[in-house]
Amino acid sequence: MQSESQIPIAVATKRRFAVSLAVFYSAFFAVLGTHMPFFPVWLNAIGIDAAWIGIINALPAITRFTTLPQVTAFAEKRQAIRAAIMVSALATAIGFTAIGLQQQPLVLFLFYALTCMMWTPTMPLTDAYALRGVARYGLDYGPLRLWGSAAFAAGSLACGYLVDVIAPRDLIWVIVAWAVVAVAASLLLQPLDDLRRRTPERHAGKPLLRDAAFWAVIASAALIQSSHIAFYTFSAIAWQLHGISGLTIAVLWTLGVMAEIVVFALSPRFSLHPSTLMAIGGVIAVLRWIITASEPPLVLLAIAQLGHGFSFGLTILGTMNLLVQRVSSHQIARGQGYYAACNGLLGAATSIASGAIYARIGDAVYYVMAAMAAAGAILIWSARHRLTAQPQSEASGG
Repeated sequence: MQSESQIPIAVATKRRFAVSLAVFYSAFFAVLGTHMPFFPVWLNAIGIDAAWIGIINALPAITRFTTLPQVTAFAEKRQAIRAAIMVSALATAIGFTAIGLQQQPLVLFLFYALTCMMWTPTMPLTDAYALRGVARYGLDYGPLRLWGSAAFAAGSLACGYLVDVIAPRDLIWVIVAWAVVAVAASLLLQPLDDLRRRTPERHAGKPLLRDAAFWAVIASAALIQSSHIAFYTFSAIAWQLHGISGLTIAVLWTLGVMAEIVVFALSPRFSLHPSTLMAIGGVIAVLRWIITASEPPLVLLAIAQLGHGFSFGLTILGTMNLLVQRVSSHQIARGQGYYAACNGLLGAATSIASGAIYARIGDAVYYVMAAMAAAGAILIWSARHRLTAQPQSEASGG
């Protein structure tokens, strides 16, 4: 039983963990909020054509299934998840600074590839760090994660305003500025004792890869989340061609993120099975992309954007909850790595294909994205009975 002197210390430690994690999520997602909608705009502004934009934007997804699993596994093996997050944040800031000095497609490709090798592991490493802290301190993932979504919205809005104020060729420096803030925020992350493995390292990853239910989760998540790729890459460019201002584009993005924040905030009250949440997310994605493909009026487009809270928010909440059920605590970083790798493999193929498809048929590319989301929803729904049975236990060895 804890003494009265120990209780305030435990509460203070829990609060420091939650606050420092929320601050880092905020800084990291501020980088994403400026990068995701406006990095393609910057590429377009410096003269990169649509085909090259699709190829360059495939690099984060490619590194997710090539170098990312090795980074997360190495960090987990060395019990250095927090340190890996710090190194990744610093390398990201340096990488984007170097990218901002380039203009040739091939050189940009190479510099961006090197940057993505260190940048893309940040999210799964942070989620692994977060889930271990959530388990240790009895916190909820959703309310912590929503601070990242809020920062994404703020970063997107700020950058959207700047699109109408500064030259699009200077947008890269806004991304660099937020990357530097993320470096500072990473230094605030609190030390967290890592759980020691209960199985030999040479066998640690094998049971996960033999778990058909685990594969169903990550494959379904990859299909639904990758259906967002064309939107992430070309929405800002297409909307500009339709005469929508930079600030309005940022507002449209922010509507989606605000819906996502509401979903995360309410997540502790959700009683549906995580597989059902994912299936709902996939169905909403289908409807969202069909509406977006039809070049709707601004009001209907705004309504479709609110669907992001479901197409993305519900999908990631269901995915994270299912991963917690299927993956034992000592393999959580490895499980996150496999999930990111599967998502990256499909995302890379989708990004490359969407560049070529968009160049030929424009907004009709969203019909292809709708088909992907439908496949993901069908897959997770068909596996729902398997996912309710025999979740992995802490002693199962993963």
